Amino acid sequence: MNAVQAYLHNFAFTVYPYLCGAVFLMGSLARFDRDQYTWKSDSSQLLRTGTLRWGSNLFHGGILFLFMGHLFGQLTPHWMYEPFISAPQKQLVAIVAGGVAGLACFVGLTLLLHRRIFDPRIRLTSHRTDIAILVILWVQLSIGLATLPTSLHHVSEPTTMLRLASYLQGIATFQPDASLVTGIEWHFQAHMLLGMTIFLLFPFSRLVHVWSGFATVAYLFRSPQVVRSRRLNVPPGHNLPRQPGASV
Repeated sequence: MNAVQAYLHNFAFTVYPYLCGAVFLMGSLARFDRDQYTWKSDSSQLLRTGTLRWGSNLFHGGILFLFMGHLFGQLTPHWMYEPFISAPQKQLVAIVAGGVAGLACFVGLTLLLHRRIFDPRIRLTSHRTDIAILVILWVQLSIGLATLPTSLHHVSEPTTMLRLASYLQGIATFQPDASLVTGIEWHFQAHMLLGMTIFLLFPFSRLVHVWSGFATVAYLFRSPQVVRSRRLNVPPGHNLPRQPGASV
């Protein structure tokens, strides 16, 4: 690796993650503060239902499982799960569970992307960023699924998984070590970099509605809202006065 490649590698896996994280957080806050009317999912259900139900359910269920799996699977230190499950067993579970969820998510996203592109009414009402972010997610899922055969090959010696987990944990604790990613297969590196880029683009796309989804958890802890009906004592034989402009 020459000096230029070393610089680019160090920037991509040391500086770029924090750049994406800063834009993700500050950009989301700025959009909520300045453009609340654009804070929505822009559903196309009213135009045509069609494959929306299958596509949406498969995509959202799969992506939530994958997000939580990556979050807890990669950021959990090895010493915490080692007494209960070995590293090879953990990697095998991740391959099977992640493969099923990833395939379901891929099918759902393909259905959503197909209707966005090939349905004339939906395509005309879709922003370019809507289609672009779906394409980026589709490519990210494709790369993620492409890593499964390599991960399965590494099950007996899961050093790659442990190195990637150590790198991501270092990012989370502000102790990045780009050398842990050096020599890792290209699709693992591409998968991580494209994942960071999705966080970078997050505030400028329809993905911001994900924040609203997580915010709905607060409703579980709200005190119940009491709604009382207003009863009017009207003597028998008398009608309520009509409001001005009311139609019969």
